[in-house]
Amino acid sequence: MTETPRATSLWRLTLILGALSAFTPLAVDMYLPALPALERTLVTDSGKVQQTLSLFFLGLAIGQLFYGPISDRFGRRGPLLVGNLLYIVASVACALAPTIDTLIAARFVQAFGSCAGLVISRAMVRDLFEPREGARVMSLLMLVMGVAPILAPLLGGYVMVWFDWHAIFWFLGGFALLAMVAARLWLPESREARPDLRLTLGSVLRVYGRLLSTRRYMGYTLASSLGMGGLFAYIAASPFVFIDLYGLSPQAYGWVFGINAVGIIGFSQVNRALLRHFTLDEVLIVAVSVMAAAGFLLLVAAVFSIGGMFGLWLPLFLYIASLGGVLPNAAASAMAAEAERAGSAAALMGTLQFTLGALTSGIVSLLHGDAALSMAVIVAVCGLSGLAARLVLVR
Repeated sequence: MTETPRATSLWRLTLILGALSAFTPLAVDMYLPALPALERTLVTDSGKVQQTLSLFFLGLAIGQLFYGPISDRFGRRGPLLVGNLLYIVASVACALAPTIDTLIAARFVQAFGSCAGLVISRAMVRDLFEPREGARVMSLLMLVMGVAPILAPLLGGYVMVWFDWHAIFWFLGGFALLAMVAARLWLPESREARPDLRLTLGSVLRVYGRLLSTRRYMGYTLASSLGMGGLFAYIAASPFVFIDLYGLSPQAYGWVFGINAVGIIGFSQVNRALLRHFTLDEVLIVAVSVMAAAGFLLLVAAVFSIGGMFGLWLPLFLYIASLGGVLPNAAASAMAAEAERAGSAAALMGTLQFTLGALTSGIVSLLHGDAALSMAVIVAVCGLSGLAARLVLVR
């Protein structure tokens, strides 16, 4: 069966926006197998190597706040292409970095460039689609983006077998170049420049202040951000839980991680089907309720040692899978009333998500006495708080 031109253009749009959004997970996950090699070849210690990741997350938090107002003022395509070019140049700088300090600085710039795809892709979906259809398109984006964290460490490992860590950053730059060419050729401008919008520090802060004080926007944003906080806590703690506590091999843990990632991809596609028959908010309520219930069940299993490893894994799977409905629906709902400031709304949401994620993963790393219980407490708090944010703030 031949696709209609509209269907073909929708899939092309989704693939391009998904590829642009995948810059960040690829840049985070693909070089993880190379960290020991970085430590050896750059003659440094593990603490300095870990800064290449922490400074990347700092760049993400700052950069998203920058691209939102810029794309509202100057349109979407221009800032997107500039951000892509910055990412490509920074990837080349990473590949050629002679010292660990140079690599740390280049990683910060790389993160700053990758923010363009994260922020502007969501803003473009808001520009082009009404909220329920936008949530379905964001579910498609999650399908494309969800593959990246699964394949990136595997791909990075094979690159390390055949080449060395420099090749990983050459690959990232090459992938970004292809995506940039595709965006230049086929990605439409979804918002014309608005010369009437002021772009001063005061005006930008007022926009963000208004968003932070808008109950409806913050209810949906906190629901998704707290959900991400639980996800980051799982990512930080799960290797110690499944490998150290339950004795899984790194390969077996990779399968567990991959199955959980498949869960979020699968539910995001179920979400698309549900949105044909139910309203955006009805599906979101179900998804965020599953998230909260899974977090609570995880806590019960950890406190009372119910079910051993599978007693922890099953609630984790449900929690992570539920994000396939929480993240796209909450994003579409939060931005539904923010047509004029969609870029700023997307930017603030992304910053809050990564800030909460960094906070929860940092707390898990500090509470290393009982990794399973620490993870369960934080995941449960995030899940239940996300449900409360939606129920209390959105009226």
